[in-house]
This record gives sequence, C-alpha cells and structure tokens, in this order.
Amino acid sequence: MDKHSIGNLHWQLDMLQTIDVGLVVVDRDYSVKLWNGFMANHSGLSPASVLGKNLFQLFPDIAPEWFKRKAESVFLLKNRCFCHWEQRPYLFRFKTYRPITGSAESMYQNITLIPISSADGQIDQLGIIVYDVTDTTVGKQQLRKANEQLARLSRTDSLTQLNNRGYWEEVVAQEYRRTLRSGAQACLVMFDIDNFKRVNDEYGHPAGDAAIRRTAQALRETVRSTDIAGRYGGEEFGIVLVETGADGALVLTERLRKAIEAMTVQHEEHKIRFTISLGVAPLQGDLSGYEQWIARADQALYQAKQAGRNRVVMFETPTGDSASP
Repeated sequence: MDKHSIGNLHWQLDMLQTIDVGLVVVDRDYSVKLWNGFMANHSGLSPASVLGKNLFQLFPDIAPEWFKRKAESVFLLKNRCFCHWEQRPYLFRFKTYRPITGSAESMYQNITLIPISSADGQIDQLGIIVYDVTDTTVGKQQLRKANEQLARLSRTDSLTQLNNRGYWEEVVAQEYRRTLRSGAQACLVMFDIDNFKRVNDEYGHPAGDAAIRRTAQALRETVRSTDIAGRYGGEEFGIVLVETGADGALVLTERLRKAIEAMTVQHEEHKIRFTISLGVAPLQGDLSGYEQWIARADQALYQAKQAGRNRVVMFETPTGDSASP
C-alpha cells in the first residue's frame, strides 16, 4: 500500500472516530466488530472492551427479539432499515448531558441499520448508525405540550375552569348522537344562580365572580367524572348526565341544589348566601336535535324560576304536542 493510500485510510479512520454519530458494526452472531468514538464517549466503554463481545450481553436493555427481527430483514433483503425515536426512544440507553435538553433523562435516537457486504458479495455484517436527536425530540415534545395546553385553554372557561360554552355544546352534540345510537338514557340539566343581579348590585362584580367560581366548584364536587359540565354564560351552567334516567337526575340535581343552598361565599368582609334553580330534560326520541334538548332544559329552568326559585323542575312534554320544545 502506497503512502497516498495509507494517508486516505488514516483520514477515513479518523473521521469514523470523530464523527458526531454512533457507528457500530456487528456480525451475524451480533459480535461487535467496530465501535467508534461517539459510542465510546457516550457508553463509557472503550473499543478494546467491546470488540468481539456480544451486543446483547453488553447492553441488556436492547430487546433481542425486536432487534434481531430488524437485523435479519437487512441480512435477507440487503436493504437498509430505519427506526424512528417515536417507534422506540432509543437503542442504546445513553444519558444526555446537554443543558438545553436537561428535561430528557436519556438520549433520543434515530437508528439506521445498513447491510455491509464482504469481498464475495455476501452480507455478513451489519452497520448500526446512531443519530442523537434529543434536541429535536425535546423541542417537538415541548411544542406538542404547548399545543395541547393551548387546545385546553381554547375550550376552558377562564373564570370557572369548566368547559366553555362553545366546547360544551360540541360535546353535548356528540353525546346526543352517541346516546341515540346506543339507546341509553341521558339527561341534560340547565341551572343558574337565583337573583344573581342582586349579588352584583349589593356586593360588586368581584363578589359575583366569587359566587360563580364557588358554584362551579360545588358542581365539580357533585357530578361524576363521566358527566359533562360547562359554563353556558354569565351565571348559567349546563350538565349532561351520562347513562342517567329522570330519577337519577333528580337525585343528583337535588343534591347539588342543597349543597349550594347550604354554602357561604366569603368575599372580603361579606358572607354571601344564594340558591340555584334547575331544569332537567331527559333525552327523548322526539327531539329534533341537541339544540332542542338544551331548549327543553332551559324551559324547565324557566318554570323553576316561575314557581319560586331554589327548586328542580323536570321537563314534561305537553299533552298532544310531543314535538314542541
């Protein structure tokens, strides 16, 4: 070998050792044949300590069945194979020490498996290229979390932390269709704070906001996790009681009514007491849509107000006009 060839060989070997990706070569028995500087630096294992050793014995975290299935396809088809971090976060469990990605305990990796042919054209060895994608991955995860948070904010009422009206109506529409298909029972409840204007007039709007927040808290403490509660607007709230008939709805709404009647809202030096009125509408087959379902609950709420407030009224279809709201 002439000096020029030797110089090229040294340059190539130096590049393999200093390149900022992991390079590993294994044979068909998964014995390590090449271990570059990236792998040595991140694993803490020198080439001398890994060459000739079995990959799975060196790294028990690697799932042998999964990796062999990938590798055998490369040996057989003579085509490269990829593994993205979203499929499997890493092949080699390396710690990451980058300050930007301090939230990641382990290095996220993209992996490429490449066939390596011998002089006779046989594929006897497999190359493993390890790319550190931690910065990109953490950035994507942070963006995804931010988008999820924005999505939550877009459907959440800022004062009560309940579903806002737009999102609540979307869910009501979905539940309306689902319940009709399944033939299950459901009830829709609309309620508001009695004489709320008087609370604002006597104690001020911040006190009114405190009353609304405390009502929302009592609502969350009363309904089940499967029920769908939202702030409909102002001092009015809505609930879809899932898998619940009229009798069950009356039990729950009466419990909520009593809880709010018994509580006191402390705002500055004022102790504020108030009540609520509730209207309940069972889901019935004659409804023309979820909007009419809401309208029936609202009508029952209006009847509760007319009857003296601080009570629950169940919607009843007028005799002879079952289709009217």
